[in-house]
Amino acid sequence: MHIEFRHLRTIQAIHEAGGLARAAETMNITQSALSHQVKGLEDQAGVELFVRRSKPLKLSPAGLRLLKLAQQVLPQLEAAQAEFMGLRAGSTGRMHIAIECHACFEWLFPVLEQFRKSWPDVDVDIRPGLAFDALPALLREEVDLVVSSDPEDLPGVKFVELFDYKAVFVASSTHPLAQKPFVEAADFRGETLITYPVERTRLDVFSQLLIPAKVEPLAIRQVELTAVILLLVASNRGVSVLPDWVVREVKYSNDYVTRPLTENGITRRLYAAVREDDLEKPFMSKLLGLAGEEARKLQRA
Repeated sequence: MHIEFRHLRTIQAIHEAGGLARAAETMNITQSALSHQVKGLEDQAGVELFVRRSKPLKLSPAGLRLLKLAQQVLPQLEAAQAEFMGLRAGSTGRMHIAIECHACFEWLFPVLEQFRKSWPDVDVDIRPGLAFDALPALLREEVDLVVSSDPEDLPGVKFVELFDYKAVFVASSTHPLAQKPFVEAADFRGETLITYPVERTRLDVFSQLLIPAKVEPLAIRQVELTAVILLLVASNRGVSVLPDWVVREVKYSNDYVTRPLTENGITRRLYAAVREDDLEKPFMSKLLGLAGEEARKLQRA
């Protein structure tokens, strides 16, 4: 027996209309064509699908079985069609984000909150890109966007500039280094450096300052949360280096001081790595635009 979607729609329409004439009208076909379709389906099934002497027209047990199938399958089919239409129109899709920058969670959440309101049908998820190779995952289409400060030359991938930021030294206001106008690599030799639980090469303080200068801190303490890092710093349990957008409120507190790294400061650029084919998706353009707006807010703060 070969059942098509149109057969299921026919069974459902006749059941809801209570007769062939009204069903044919709602389906915009002739009653003769509808009768022919029903006869062909009954010939395939080898049983009658309707009790024809009843008014209104009723389904036989076999017809009721097909009606149950129609009620299960047709809504799923309509949902899939709506999803495909949304994909073509750019109103639905998937936005799975990997973050190589640990502190970026605090910057990204306001962006995603605004994005959610404009694109509620886009499936958004965040995967910390610290526990896996985020950029290879982007190439494998396991994620759709990677936030990174380390652009690479990858085929089919575009690194879109988001914003520049400064890596800032943070210490207690009573710390001896608070008296210096800026901090150099050698100043870390006697210090406990409090960092996120990230490989050294992914931390600005190491990649941009300590590793080139071949300087090792006295000790390293890894902490997951920014608030806890700041709490420890205020308690003189160590010093830290954080992006300037993270410490924008700290500079107004008497508990902390912030200082540039080196006399000229260390500036880094944050990127969104995206597959080139996805750049044309409307919701991708929207997210990147919101990211730029949030960056400008951070720079004005």
